[in-house]
Amino acid sequence: MAHIHFIGGEKGGVGKSLVSRILAQYLIDKEIPFLGFDTDRSHGALMRFYSGYASPVLADRYEALDAIVEAAAEQPERRILVDLAAQTHDPLVQWMDDSGVLNLADEMNISVTYWHVMDSGKDSVDLLKKLLDRFGPGVRYVLVRNQIRGNDFSVLEDSGEQARAVSFGAQIMTLRHLHDGVMNKIDAASSSFWAAKNPGDANSAETRGAGLGLMDRQRLKMWLRDAYRELDGVGV
Repeated sequence: MAHIHFIGGEKGGVGKSLVSRILAQYLIDKEIPFLGFDTDRSHGALMRFYSGYASPVLADRYEALDAIVEAAAEQPERRILVDLAAQTHDPLVQWMDDSGVLNLADEMNISVTYWHVMDSGKDSVDLLKKLLDRFGPGVRYVLVRNQIRGNDFSVLEDSGEQARAVSFGAQIMTLRHLHDGVMNKIDAASSSFWAAKNPGDANSAETRGAGLGLMDRQRLKMWLRDAYRELDGVGV
């Protein structure tokens, strides 16, 4: 079975690109082939941190979006990751409707998963409602509760939308908070997680630029370990 993973949440700043990076590193570490598509024209995370595995795609061009499905069909053993920038939900839905993407996916045995990345605010819950209203049980959902953007998800739990998503078969994962200083150093160096947690070659500009000391690397390794356990639980 081929797998297409859309990593979204529509709202800016909830951590969509971070989740895309974690998924990319997870697949690399598990030696699972994948291809990334980045819809962010200005500072796409997959293009910045995992450029060897990704290419840009314009969400407002059908021909560009078509490449996502065609890539999945060409090599079913390869995962497809699509990092959705903010405000790409509507053109994505329009493309899926006009092109019959979900019907084609059923015919071709392609699994479509939508990773809804959430902070702890009401906006994320409202966007989840919009997503569930639109697709119902037609796609596979993973709700990513990003504790880097808040750790009180009572608004989500009390809204009924989490329960509705679960009734559609959704799975839930929690992304723990990583010490801000560690993440800031990794981002400043445009470093992959692998390069950041492995000292590597002293002459490696990428590793050297991350500037992580022994304990920073240990914190990163523990954080990735927990994230990978969550991913193992939901399946990629």
